[in-house]
Amino acid sequence: MPRKTGWLFAALLAASPATAQQQPTIDLNQVGFEPGDVKLAILRSGGTTALPWLLLDADGNAVGRGETFVYGPDASSGVVVQRIDFSGFRRAGRGYRLSVAGVTSDPFAIAAGLYRPLARDAANFFYQQRAGVPIDARNAGAAWARPAGHPSEVAPCFAGKDERGTAWPGCGYRLDVTGGWYDAGDHGKYVVNGGIALWTLLNAYERRPSAFPDGSLRIPESGNGVSDLLDEARWEMEFLLRMQIPDGVRTRLPVGPLAGRQLPPVTEIDASGMAHQKVADRNWTTLPTPPQQDREERLLYPPTTGATLNLAATAAQCARLWRGIDDAFAARCLSAARRAWSAAQRNPQVYATNSFTGSGGYGDGSLSDEVYWAAAELYATTGEEAFRTAVTASPHFEAAVRAPGWSFTAPLGTITLATVKNALPAPEVQRLRAALIAGADRILAERRENGYAIPYRASGYPWGSNGDLLNQAMLLGVAHDLTGDAKYRAGVVSAIDYVLGRNPLGQSYVSGYGARPLRNPHHRFWAHALDPKLPGPPPGVLSGGPNDTAMVDPVAAKLKGRCAPQACWADDIHAYALNEVAINWNAPLFWVAAWLDD
Repeated sequence: MPRKTGWLFAALLAASPATAQQQPTIDLNQVGFEPGDVKLAILRSGGTTALPWLLLDADGNAVGRGETFVYGPDASSGVVVQRIDFSGFRRAGRGYRLSVAGVTSDPFAIAAGLYRPLARDAANFFYQQRAGVPIDARNAGAAWARPAGHPSEVAPCFAGKDERGTAWPGCGYRLDVTGGWYDAGDHGKYVVNGGIALWTLLNAYERRPSAFPDGSLRIPESGNGVSDLLDEARWEMEFLLRMQIPDGVRTRLPVGPLAGRQLPPVTEIDASGMAHQKVADRNWTTLPTPPQQDREERLLYPPTTGATLNLAATAAQCARLWRGIDDAFAARCLSAARRAWSAAQRNPQVYATNSFTGSGGYGDGSLSDEVYWAAAELYATTGEEAFRTAVTASPHFEAAVRAPGWSFTAPLGTITLATVKNALPAPEVQRLRAALIAGADRILAERRENGYAIPYRASGYPWGSNGDLLNQAMLLGVAHDLTGDAKYRAGVVSAIDYVLGRNPLGQSYVSGYGARPLRNPHHRFWAHALDPKLPGPPPGVLSGGPNDTAMVDPVAAKLKGRCAPQACWADDIHAYALNEVAINWNAPLFWVAAWLDD
């Protein structure tokens, strides 16, 4: 327990005068707990004296009791925190409540298989985000059925001046880039960000191929004899393959490191095998705009080395996983991966410029992590010496491990090398496993630094903090797989507890789950708040979550300087910096829910 001081308590009260007048509240996972898991709830604003608590069954009978543990003032949440640990109670049932300090919690369940529906709904998010195909009522639910968005999408390259005045030459071809997943609440489709989301789903399959057999998910491909998880992943993989530039294409691009708003010199390069960064609208569409009503011009935006390496990595992973299931597709993926790798080696410094309106940039000024990730996937798939050399020469091969994100993908390569059979010497594999475990231990240590006991930092909650938290939970799950140590599962549970309600807002950040679920994400179709004819979000959609570092939308701007890190959030469709949804956030939600169900 961190040292508590009077000055911290006074500072918290000064920063949030309402804290002293807040009524005590019990925050917990509003869905419930598996019988054998750690069961932790938080008493918010209950003072600094330990209090007796009761666990009540559905009939109001006391079936458990104990005393709170006083943590004290907590800077992350901006409140005084006490903890209620009732892990010893394992009797299955529904309608349980906690009672303490004259207040009673939301009802919750204790049951086996609690996370199975969440895993399936989180996976269905990807079907609902599909482009190029009608979303049917049988698989999505009647409220969310819609015509295809951007069917038969054959797009030209952006040509002309960007928002900085830089002239881009365009290209002499169009690509059929139909399909894939819409990235977030907009209509853009991105290779960077699509890559990590796709890898996460494929890793869940590679970890446990039998978990999502044919017929287990609600998708049109059910019944084809292939794992439904592979079928969903293939929808995105096919799109990424379509974003690759044909052989023989030369183009002029800024090449070299980016320095602020100043672009590097424009150079003619051989772009064969590179991947376009994205296909997206020329201008932002307004809220609400269902995909089938998007009238903006659709364009391919310039290729980047980052996108090319995302393609190389996921296509190599594809080649490994479809081998023996669809050998022709596996061969196609491996050929694309090799072409992408060669293109990135030939053009190592073509960066996303973040200079186009109408879509997100996903700019990344450091690509050594993507090089390592792509080399690791290619090595695991082929065993070829050239890729082994690239892996072992990378600084990430011997570096400390932290959780992955779209802009830092090195941990994905380490997870693959440590868990997928490959030709690395056994001592090297053991060292990589030890690095993953050490990284997980550092994440676990973060639980001691915040009152809500989550495996996350105490301050500086960025855009998409919920996705970051669940990526940390994924790393804890990998450590548990490697060691069997229960402490790592406890850490995973604490992360899912947070997103399902054990937070200082008492908010479930997942639609359709809990007493107060997400209802109004920033999304152009799930926009009931703006048009009653449109639906809210389907079940299983994750909000980006609290953000106190990039409060750039009009809703966040009003909160700036007035909220503790975990409280900088609003369930508002206009709050794109706080409440958007995205494939790279729902992917670890799916991974974690599926892992907890294992």
